[in-house]
Amino acid sequence: MTQSPVSAPKSLLDPKRSVLVLMDYQPMTLFGVRSHDPQTVVNNVTALAKMGRAFDVPVILTTIAGSTIGGEILPELQALFPDQKPIDRSWINAWEDPALRDAVLATGRDQIVMAGLWTEMCLAHPALHAREEGRQVYAVADASGGVSEEAHSCAMQRMVQAGVVPLTTGVILGEFQRDWARTETYDAVVEIARGHLGNFGQAANYYQTITKLLNAAADARHAA
Repeated sequence: MTQSPVSAPKSLLDPKRSVLVLMDYQPMTLFGVRSHDPQTVVNNVTALAKMGRAFDVPVILTTIAGSTIGGEILPELQALFPDQKPIDRSWINAWEDPALRDAVLATGRDQIVMAGLWTEMCLAHPALHAREEGRQVYAVADASGGVSEEAHSCAMQRMVQAGVVPLTTGVILGEFQRDWARTETYDAVVEIARGHLGNFGQAANYYQTITKLLNAAADARHAA
């Protein structure tokens, strides 16, 4: 793996400092999403969860009223973490639940990346609360969803005004990888991009194709 000649920028996400908190991806909440296509939300949060596995970033799953009206967490997420039981709670603000808050802080990670349903409540409330405590909080806009475009937009603006950093799914993948020469995660990154990130995945395909062509041309010149 290549080493950067300068220190890593503190303004970018570092997988060694990050923890992913994925909140309330359940049938009850997904049915109410109107700001995004629900399948896009499922696609993006699944990509986030796969990033967590690929980069050894702790992923904390939580549900609300899962044993009653909320329903179990989406199978796409549970399948990635079959041995993890999501933290079920009654608090709308997950940060007020001691089990969730303690689980996040126990990781020792200072970059708290959150995504959830719905944006205006189950994402905004804990993001604002954790930020009020002085913590670094990041909200993944395109992996979250609100009951309307207006609700999602207002919630994102409210969080930004409080100092929460807005991100999108593909940006996180780029910041975690940081250097294409990091071969230990390269294959996983390309697989995630191809499977979930559309144009990012096609760019990865193009990069690999061009690299092969350039290498073949170089080998041909050397053989001549």
